[in-house]
Parts: sequence; structure tokens; C-alpha cells
Amino acid sequence: MVQIVPVTTKAQWRDFHQLPHRIYQGDPNWIPPLLLERKLHFTPKHNPFFEHARAAFWLAYENGEPVGRITAQIDDLHLATHKDSTGHFGFIEAIDDPAVFAALLSTAEKWLRDAGMKRVVGPVSFSMWDLAGLLVEGFDTPPYVMMGHALPYFAQHISAAGYVTAEDLIAYRYTPDMEFPPLALRILERAQKRGELTLRNIRMDKAHFASEVDLMLDILNDAWSDNWGFVPMTKAEIADLAGILKLLLRPGDVAIAEYRGEAAAFSVIFPNLNEAIRDLGGRLAPFGWAKLLWRMKVKRPKTARMPLMGVRKSLQTSPIGAALALSVIRSVREFNFSRGVESSELSWILDRNEAVKHVIAMVGAEPYKRYRIYEKPLLAP
Repeated sequence: MVQIVPVTTKAQWRDFHQLPHRIYQGDPNWIPPLLLERKLHFTPKHNPFFEHARAAFWLAYENGEPVGRITAQIDDLHLATHKDSTGHFGFIEAIDDPAVFAALLSTAEKWLRDAGMKRVVGPVSFSMWDLAGLLVEGFDTPPYVMMGHALPYFAQHISAAGYVTAEDLIAYRYTPDMEFPPLALRILERAQKRGELTLRNIRMDKAHFASEVDLMLDILNDAWSDNWGFVPMTKAEIADLAGILKLLLRPGDVAIAEYRGEAAAFSVIFPNLNEAIRDLGGRLAPFGWAKLLWRMKVKRPKTARMPLMGVRKSLQTSPIGAALALSVIRSVREFNFSRGVESSELSWILDRNEAVKHVIAMVGAEPYKRYRIYEKPLLAP
């Protein structure tokens, strides 16, 4: 008998955060997240997502043991943007039992339906800016920072509950031996010779950092505005991200391209935090803090992820748009590879976004992971 209960007590929250340790026991590619960070992420006063969204949380128990978990969320910003009566489920983890998956999903669906939603999409945990999609290809390597992991049976049981594919997201592997193709170099050279394209790094001094972050937010919200499922990132969310940027990034990790004197594109590459925390078991005490600081600040990870890249919408379909994208990717690539990074990930890219996929192919990166977002109509019971 599967019992689904809302997460309200400290003991239940402990079960909620500890459950993945049971699910992925023996999986060498799962990386335990930092428990402190996860607890803060689920606390409204520490996560600006909850300024425009509400969520519910459940655990599945069998014989008193936690065997599954799920969230459901309604994002008012998504509803205002798309006007599609869509809610989301996320953070789904469960043992290999279709009955557990079905019970969890039906509970989330009922909560969303009772709130007036007519469609459910997921897993989105909590938003498209967070962990989006379920891993369906590429189980044999660990996830990079802010990317998810799963077991193959997850997709089977979600599909069995009536869900179909809404969108696929692609992650690309990028290594130093993948040379910048001659065509990409010629496109860059032509744009630079005309003097229309200039490149610089982010200014991280106190006088300029806040305005630089605002500039990237403006480009990002414009560049991604036509993407499937897009919801604009708020000032509070970019400020939260900026705190992380300030701690982890060097100026060379952020490239800003200007076209005719106006900022028109940027890219950001993060050191892969997952590499640094892989053996910590999710805990920073008693010596995890020291290990993490040394690995991130002194040793530096040998892997990195590019999670953000954008070109202003008005330029995206033009040759200069391709040159802008290539220039910022090349800049952060050369900075990191020249300083010991051995592998990087460009992620994620919508499978339907042929223009960006073409640019990624031009720089020589290869697809190696696929994440799937599912959907289902919420019919009246």
C-alpha cells in the first residue's frame, strides 16, 4: 500500500532530502547535492522563485519507509507570460515501482487541477532556470552543476502514467581537442575586420558589477523571450545568481560582445561544482567546507559548464548574430582551456532551436545527453 503524505514536519523534510541517497545507492554517476544548499533552496525566504510562485511537496511511504517524492508548483509569472493554465511537477524521485510513480503524479495532478490548472508539464524543478527535464540519454556520466541525473526506469513509469514528450533539451560535450572550425574563424574575422564587433570581459569591481549583471539580464530576457517555456528571470533571481557569480567566477569566465558599441551578446561559464563535491556525501561538516573551498579556489575544477549564452533577438538570424555567439563562446573557451579545464558542457539547448544548435555544431561540440520534459492534459475527474 502506497501512502502519499504532504511534507510538513522536520522528520518528513529529512526524508525528502535524504531519499535520493536511497534511490541512487550504487550508481557511480549520481552526485549527492549539498544538503544545506537544498534545504535553503526549498525555503521561500531564501529562494526568490517563491516571490512569484507557490508549491506543494509530498512523500510516498510503504511500510513506514520513504519510497518516493514529488513537488507541484504554480508559477504566476509563467501564467502571466503564456496564459496557458499550466502547472508543473518536479523533483520526482522514486523506487522502481510504477504504482509509486502513478500515486505521486496523480497527487500532484489533483493539486494542480483543484487550483484551476488544465495542463501539467514536468519535471521542472522548480523552474526552467533551475533543473529542467528528465535525463533520458547519457546515464553513463555524472551531471554537471545545475543539471539533473535519473535512472532509466523513471521515463518508463512517467510515460505509463499518461505523459507524452513536450520538449527535449540537449547537453553538449566540449573538449580542448575539438578545434574551432575554419568557417567559424572566417565569420569572426570578417566581423572584426569591419570594426563592428568588439569583445570584453565582465567588470567585477564594486563600481560596475551590479550594472554588468543588469546588462546581462536585459540581454538574456530579450534573447530567450521566444523560447519554448520561457519565463523572464526577475531582478531578485538574477541578484541571487549574481551572488554565486561573484564568489566563483573570474572576469575571463564571462564574455560580453558589443555590436557597433552596444552590448549585444554574452556567455558565462561556471566551474563545475559537482566535481568538487562529488565525494562529500552532501555534507560540509566537519571538513567539507575546507575541502570545497580549496577545490574551488585553489585547485580549481578540471571541468566547467556554460549555462548561459544569449544574443539579442534582433540580431539572431543575421550573420553578425552568428559572429556574436561564436565570439563569446570562443572567448570563455580559450580562457578556461588555457587554464587547465579538460572538459566542458554547453547546456542546455532546446532540441527545436535549430539556429543555436547550428552555432554549437560550428564550434565543434558534440551532443551527449538528452533531457525530456513531459506534458499531460488535466482532465476533469
